[in-house]
Amino acid sequence: MPSIGLTLYQIAARKEPLIRPDWPDRPAGRLVWLHAPTADLAPQMAELARHIREEDGHPVLLTAPDRPVALPERVIWLPPPGESAAGARQFLDHWRPDVVLFSGGELRPSMLNEAAQRRIPMAMLAARAPYLPPGREGWYPGLIKSALADLTQICAVDETAARSLRRSVAANRISVSGRLEEPSHVLSGNEAEREELAHLFAARPVWLVACLPEAEETAVIEAHRAALRQAHRLLLILVPEDAARAPVLAQRMEAEEGWQVAQRSADEEPEPETEVFITDATEMGLWYRLAPICFLGGSLAGTGCIRNPMEAAALGASLIHGPRPGAWGAALGRLGAARGARSVASVPDLAEAVAELLAPDRAAQLARAAWIVSSEGSEATAQAMVLMRQLLGEG
Repeated sequence: MPSIGLTLYQIAARKEPLIRPDWPDRPAGRLVWLHAPTADLAPQMAELARHIREEDGHPVLLTAPDRPVALPERVIWLPPPGESAAGARQFLDHWRPDVVLFSGGELRPSMLNEAAQRRIPMAMLAARAPYLPPGREGWYPGLIKSALADLTQICAVDETAARSLRRSVAANRISVSGRLEEPSHVLSGNEAEREELAHLFAARPVWLVACLPEAEETAVIEAHRAALRQAHRLLLILVPEDAARAPVLAQRMEAEEGWQVAQRSADEEPEPETEVFITDATEMGLWYRLAPICFLGGSLAGTGCIRNPMEAAALGASLIHGPRPGAWGAALGRLGAARGARSVASVPDLAEAVAELLAPDRAAQLARAAWIVSSEGSEATAQAMVLMRQLLGEG
């Protein structure tokens, strides 16, 4: 018998139109359904899907608001299903999952109730304080507690989340597992090219500007000018956001600053006197390996950070960024909390940060913290795999 809270919730959810979606056929085999309620959890659940496919071979359905960029092959993506009782039945009738792994703390009471009636084992990964889907908030007596009761195990992302969950769930069903692993951000790079360029740089101090928008060109020129006063042999590797800006930038810096500029697109090599080496974004893995300091273009005066900061972090760069994270707010937040990135708010701040990180011990400290953040989550993902197998009766 549904609780009063669930009954009221489902009455409110009846307004959802029941439309027969154009779903693909259910694949043969034991289907694992993974659900990511937010954009930051989608890459983590996609990486878990990759492990499931490669290690266990089970077909995987991943529901998330948007299709993850790194969606593994042979993983089916769909937007999240509706929350009406009829919609939940329709979804489960078609897909017939053998196990469901939710994430992030979002509770879908209609789906949980219907799946529990069908005795489908369910758990929650990377869980935070429980909440209802956006647009479904309201006062429903006892709904959160009854929905959580349908989950066999809840893996909290941290102790704070675990404390919140213990108010509604028996402590023996909650564990603290941490963040899930994200897809690898290690970009490839030509080792022969790296060795040759490292030899040309001859142990000079180097900093990189990753994808510089036109709006930040003056700021970076001023910062490099100031940093050169601190280290006259300093080399700037500059990757414009728009490769067509390279000749314009080179001409400007040669004319206004008197700098010697080399352009990779013109097959020019950085000489000992070269102050700026302009390249392009097709070899970012190479530049991250060569530059111990990386400023994330777009984050100071642009529309937001252009490159994923975890790319540089995964290759040992110490990061500098401005106040505009763009799409990478969650990643920069984690890096900042771990003291794995240096935040700046102005051109003088940027110049000061570059000068500060020219000290090898300070750069190494920042880079190590960033690398730890970029590589975290493998243990939580391994635990999720064990839990999935247990719920399937395979562990």
